[in-house]
Amino acid sequence: MVSTAPLNALSKSRFGHLCKGLFDEHPEAVAAIACAVLVGLGWQTLALGWVGGALLFLAAAYVIGGFESAREGLTTLVQEKELDVDLLMIIAALGAASLGLWQREYNLIVDGAVLILIFAISGALEGYAMGRTGRNIQGLMSLTADTATVIRQGQEQIMPISALQVGDQVLVKPGELVPTDGVVAEGFSTVNQASITGESIPVEKTVGDEVLAGTLNGYGALRLTLHQPPESSLIQRVIRLVQQAQTEAPPSQKFMERFERRYAQVIVTVGVLLSTLPPLLLGWGWEETIYRALVFLVVASPCALMASIMPTLLSGIANGARQGILFKNGAQLEQMGQIRAIAFDKTGTLTTGQLDVVNVLADDPDELLTVAAALESLSEHPIGAAIVQAAQRRALTWPAAINGQAQVGQGITGEVAGRSAVVGKAAFVSAQVQARGQAVSSHLAKQSQQWEAEGKTVVWVAHGGPVLGLIAVADRVRPEAARAIARLKHLGIEQVVMLTGDNARTAHSMAQQLGVDQVHADLMPEDKVTVLRQLQQQYGSVAMVGDGINDAPALALATVGIAMGAAGSDVALETADIVLMADRLEKLEHAIGLGRRARAIVRQNIGFALGLIGVLIAGTLSGHITLPMGVLGHEGSTVIVTLSGLRLLRS
Repeated sequence: MVSTAPLNALSKSRFGHLCKGLFDEHPEAVAAIACAVLVGLGWQTLALGWVGGALLFLAAAYVIGGFESAREGLTTLVQEKELDVDLLMIIAALGAASLGLWQREYNLIVDGAVLILIFAISGALEGYAMGRTGRNIQGLMSLTADTATVIRQGQEQIMPISALQVGDQVLVKPGELVPTDGVVAEGFSTVNQASITGESIPVEKTVGDEVLAGTLNGYGALRLTLHQPPESSLIQRVIRLVQQAQTEAPPSQKFMERFERRYAQVIVTVGVLLSTLPPLLLGWGWEETIYRALVFLVVASPCALMASIMPTLLSGIANGARQGILFKNGAQLEQMGQIRAIAFDKTGTLTTGQLDVVNVLADDPDELLTVAAALESLSEHPIGAAIVQAAQRRALTWPAAINGQAQVGQGITGEVAGRSAVVGKAAFVSAQVQARGQAVSSHLAKQSQQWEAEGKTVVWVAHGGPVLGLIAVADRVRPEAARAIARLKHLGIEQVVMLTGDNARTAHSMAQQLGVDQVHADLMPEDKVTVLRQLQQQYGSVAMVGDGINDAPALALATVGIAMGAAGSDVALETADIVLMADRLEKLEHAIGLGRRARAIVRQNIGFALGLIGVLIAGTLSGHITLPMGVLGHEGSTVIVTLSGLRLLRS
């Protein structure tokens, strides 16, 4: 018979590691789950009449579920000399437990344990939200290179980024990530800066141009001279901006914290007075006085008040998930209902982020694309790839080009079907055509200028001498973008803004198509943060929609940061509060509607909870509310506001 001991040991070891990992990452969640299990066991055991066992289970629930709240409440009391809701909850729960033991009303001990469980769940959710900050920064750090190839005394050396000094020569090979900011000292290449500036088309870099850390080098090798320390690079500034923005608490959070503490101070003060003054001033007996004081603590406990918010927000989150809207933070769902202005990144957000052939002007478009694809198939340039893909979509075939020669930054020449061909910029192609005694059509030149004014990149194609026509390449606007913006304005959004690192001409042309109110172009990541701060000063609540690392600081600073789920970078997805899972901009309308409904339901719930607490307190002070009635009113109000919050599950 085969022994199963090794398998059992392995299973136990894996289970132990799993439990340890879960506790290390989410201790509040583990405590809340354990508290819920213990409360359930205590309640069932009490129903069976096993009082001793029930008290043990419930005592454990008090300790496990209430430890963190008690620690935070006592820390606030000792260090800041203030009371908060955490401490009030502990006092109310212990009061209920003490009264239950005193009068042998053991169900009161269960009620106290339920109070602790509610706050334990709230603490777990808060801990999860706060834990995102560290992961966001780690995501940014993962996009930076650890080492660089440095040229010293004619030799290549691999060195850590931290060891680089101003004046060092750094070699960046084709396809490599640029390790730190530098100025090109030698070489020519195209650099994909979409992750930093948001530019949709790779930018040509030659001697004297600055190259940014975190960008991707293209087909040519570059030798960079470091002109500033690595810690001053743009990517490092982005990291610091995200850290700073995420440590700024929103005004609503600060208000809620102040309200909770004032509420706790009032309730505890009144409870102390109720437990001491009536025997001295009204001649009450001490037993009756303590009884009413404990009833007061139970009915004044803010469980219904706190349940007014979280079930509503969780229901809204579930509703959004069904619609492809991922809310990471319940508070941000409520904030969506207050948004007055929305800022959009351009590339990858309002556009698809992919280059495509958008216009073709020629007597024979198929011939034009065939010649262009034959030459561009020899190139690795993104514009050439877009032309080849356009020809493939038309099911075109082309002969192999020979004698292909790329002219850096200008175009490519060669022979296609036995005749000379040239593809590239207007000046380059015009010079080649005119050298062969051919004229260039003024109509083509005018159309080229018009397309360029619209922000498109224009490619000229000549074959056998004359110019065949023009090809316009651009980043396509998302088909739903214009309608989504129109719907946002219909909802009452006061200002729709475009923030982009692309050039102003392209940005303004696109803004006219989409109905955008403001355009801010040629922006670096810190510039986007500056513009966003200005918008917040003017409109208060501002949402930011983006997809790249260049948007991360603005996403973190915005009242609500919204990332594109499919096109978005890992950093944008981690930093944002909301993710549009299928990149569907029209879902913003649904998100804002959910936010507004959530705010309305929360206000209704809070009004009901405060009103009922007031009635119960008045009844307690007048002596008309017994402890069972107080517990029934308290728990009943909690159930009612919870069910009210579940209304948001409906679409």
